[in-house]
Amino acid sequence: MTPRLKEKYKNEVVKALMERFNYKNIMEVPKLEKIVINMGIGEARDNPKLLEQAVEELTLIAGQKPIITKAKKSIANFKLRKGMNVGAKVTLRGDRMYYFLDKLINVALPRVRDFRGVSDTSFDGRGNYALGIKEQLIFPEIDYDKVETVRGMDIIMVTTAKTDEEAKALLEELGMPFRK
Repeated sequence: MTPRLKEKYKNEVVKALMERFNYKNIMEVPKLEKIVINMGIGEARDNPKLLEQAVEELTLIAGQKPIITKAKKSIANFKLRKGMNVGAKVTLRGDRMYYFLDKLINVALPRVRDFRGVSDTSFDGRGNYALGIKEQLIFPEIDYDKVETVRGMDIIMVTTAKTDEEAKALLEELGMPFRK
């Protein structure tokens, strides 16, 4: 069974983007390449149990086991040594990526308090979009009672678009609720 966002991309989004940007070849149409979810846990150096909980929560949210990220260099002010565990990240591709994006757009984002849409200024100039989330509780898989600390996460959507305008058009067509 293919994800409904993938179907929507093939049937509607490609046509709409080809008309809007006058692409001559269907291969020129930008597409979603991957979604990277990153959760930084600075307190993990003091309490390794926090990292385990974060990995568990990220596994539930993404449906895939994350890898643990380590510090690249030592920073004395943060009491950080090179090689210490500082976070977890997961890269989603293919069907899992579309399932996650569908869940993010239709279930998680509407659960954010005072939600008026996501910022349209978070593009990096090369067609990639970054979204910061303040708490993991907006995802339906997370049990509110089992959460000890509220953690945020960064969600980066990597596209094949050459410009921010093309990437924004792609995400809008897929249903991303940008601020008006």
